[in-house]
Amino acid sequence: MNGAESLVGTLAAGGCEVCFTNPGTSEMHIVAALDRQTRIRSVLALFEGVVTAAADGYARMTGKPACTLLHLGPGFANGIANLHNARRARVPIVNIIGDHATFHLKHDTPLQSDIEALARPLSAWLRTSRSASEVGQDAADALLAAQCGGGQVATLIVPADLAWLEVGKIAPIAPAPNLPIPSSTTVDRAAKMLRANLHTAILVSGNALYGGGLAAAARITAATGARLLAPYPITRIERGSGRAVIDRIPYVPEQATELLREFRQLILVGGMSPFSYFAAPGRGSKLTPADCEIFSLAEPQQDCAGALHALIDALSLRGSSAALLEKKAELAIPHGDITLPGLATAIAATLPENAILIDESMTSGRGIFAATRGAKHHDVLVNTGGSIGIAMPLAVGAAVACPDRRVLCLSADGSGMYTSQALWTMAREDLKVTTVIFANREYTVLRREFANLGIGKPGPQARSLFDIGRPNLDWVALAKGMGVPGRKVASLEEFGNALQAGYESQGPSLIEVPV
Repeated sequence: MNGAESLVGTLAAGGCEVCFTNPGTSEMHIVAALDRQTRIRSVLALFEGVVTAAADGYARMTGKPACTLLHLGPGFANGIANLHNARRARVPIVNIIGDHATFHLKHDTPLQSDIEALARPLSAWLRTSRSASEVGQDAADALLAAQCGGGQVATLIVPADLAWLEVGKIAPIAPAPNLPIPSSTTVDRAAKMLRANLHTAILVSGNALYGGGLAAAARITAATGARLLAPYPITRIERGSGRAVIDRIPYVPEQATELLREFRQLILVGGMSPFSYFAAPGRGSKLTPADCEIFSLAEPQQDCAGALHALIDALSLRGSSAALLEKKAELAIPHGDITLPGLATAIAATLPENAILIDESMTSGRGIFAATRGAKHHDVLVNTGGSIGIAMPLAVGAAVACPDRRVLCLSADGSGMYTSQALWTMAREDLKVTTVIFANREYTVLRREFANLGIGKPGPQARSLFDIGRPNLDWVALAKGMGVPGRKVASLEEFGNALQAGYESQGPSLIEVPV
């Protein structure tokens, strides 16, 4: 058994089922090992930014790490932007990066780089294998590290000669540790705050946004009158009729400040105090009122759902089943010209039961979260780190993770061009993803940010930097070129019909919506 076979065999024995990859010469022995390992599905992407975001989407929906296989420093560097988003999402990922053979490094050949220096800022755990006999154990350690703290990025660099040397072995797999629950003192403090006669919000993240954690949060808000909030960057949240009433803190600072201004207490469950994404002249970064007491019930690396269940006990709510839940909305596809509210309503009306909604529609989709409150049960995944171009590859990972569920991917022409290669992977893997491209022919969010900074009106050169027309992107043609059927719609009726057709198809589809 060579080092590559011990690497792949250990990952498979540890429950790793998918490898998203764009390999190169230094990884060929690992590719050969994957070829012989039937327990790991290999999914090819044409760009490393698709690889890393797909692994993110897979981990968000399964809670288990996928692995990525990337080619040297330049290949890893191509995946960094979406790996930044994955790190912010706190999901488990095992990055495998090939390196030159150890004896070859001294020649400083063209693709050589300091891979550890590139990987260190994105990796909670980082190691370069030093011996072929240790590669299997390195893989086991990486897999364990990825599952610690609720999920994190672990990176293992494997020199080519350590992959081909015949001294490898499968390593034993250590069980992932259970997440710690906050102390009783901390839980009692949160309970005392909720009993006070003060306007209180509970800001939940992590595993408190789905499953038993979210159900517990709905019971706590029903009993205490506190308001349940989610941060703007959400890793995963369950929504729809019969699920918790929860509001998302807006991206726009003024809107976020308005939402939060009434609260005198903010209890954090797995997240941080809300701040604006960017600083601006004459504007503070903090979004909560100055007299709002902020208390952390659970840290991000703790069991957020467990903390809420402990809070139920502290509030003596174990015998109560009352919960604050969304009511079912009676929705129909709207008619007429395309408008942003109409598009949001059409999405809410057609969303299939148990769908996965990937939303990176920064400008055109800001009304969708509110419109889908009472829609059928669904999960929502969004951009967690602010690096755009995550939507389509995130949809790839979610669809691989949940092949029996429909995926709706909302993107825009600007952000979509960062990782449009994901369409090819959707077609190749026959994934049930319906991609909607809101085509406004500009970076609208940048135009708004420019205006909000009070630096005057943009001149011709500045305006040209926000304009992504001249020539206009043809998304239907782009999709067709990568094997995905597409259509452009001109009315809300056409949009609704196109959505329904996409959900009924046996593979991917794309809808271009001029806005």
